[in-house]
Amino acid sequence: MINKDLLDILACPQCKGEVRLTANEDGLICDHCRLLYEIRDDIPIMLIEEAKPLGD
Repeated sequence: MINKDLLDILACPQCKGEVRLTANEDGLICDHCRLLYEIRDDIPIMLIEEAKPLGD
């Protein structure tokens, strides 16, 4: 589980916009860029090249 305080300060590395937690809490979504940043071992992987594009 990701710490709430950490979630409050995280931003998308591409657009610097807000990210939100996925429903099953295994990733962070940037709605503006349509990217998913995975969370592995409770650590968000906030690298643009590691992000997965979201489908429509």
